Amino acid sequence: MAIVEWQKDGTVARLLMNNGENRHNPVWAEAMLASYEEILADKEIKAIVLTSTDPKNFCLGVDVEWMLKEQTAGNFEVISAWLYRNSEVFKAMLLSPVPTIAAINGHAFGNGAMLAGACDFRFMRADRGYFCFPEIDLGIQFAPSMIEWMKRIMPYHLFIRMKFTGERIGAPELEKYNVIMKAVEGSENMVNEAVAFARTFNKSRDTLREMKIRTYQHIIDKMENEDPPYFDYKPEAVKEGRAPIFMFTPLT
Repeated sequence: MAIVEWQKDGTVARLLMNNGENRHNPVWAEAMLASYEEILADKEIKAIVLTSTDPKNFCLGVDVEWMLKEQTAGNFEVISAWLYRNSEVFKAMLLSPVPTIAAINGHAFGNGAMLAGACDFRFMRADRGYFCFPEIDLGIQFAPSMIEWMKRIMPYHLFIRMKFTGERIGAPELEKYNVIMKAVEGSENMVNEAVAFARTFNKSRDTLREMKIRTYQHIIDKMENEDPPYFDYKPEAVKEGRAPIFMFTPLT
């Protein structure tokens, strides 16, 4: 089974993450982008539902083991290249010419929560799974664009609370704050509701794409102009402990 694959369900593409915790690393990023391109090549597809086949996890974010290995080996150019490529995954979800719906069937931590946040809409299992930003406890920073696109899906005070505390929040509270459209009991029921919602779409790809570009121009600007200084590999910055952005820093 591929770590990422997609299935056609009428006018809906089910984009499936099949790798357990679905950690973000270079292999995951390439698999996501390849499946995304295949989906858009099918002109009958009107919406994408992103979910996981793991019974416990939607996506737990950065592959910490891979990151530490590369950081310890001093392979900062590899980390930098991955940061840019992973950003392309987020950008694909944000600017997709068809609506993207995250069906959060389990834990969504860190980059996993960011991935769900980059989608247009979200459904979440009510009886299992948490939404969490553990970066504060891992010594990891957010890219400027990440902060911007997460502000569009949740009240700023909730985002600050979650960022600064690392608190885990479940679907009922997320529904109260309109972070998700609906909390649904059971994984299968939740995914089915997300797919049913996806089937309601039959929009012009050109119109939606242009609408997103205009709506999210401020996010695109941050991706293009503010993220690179944190993504780029610079020996002097590494010596000072401030690059790349996802380098783990000592917790004091």
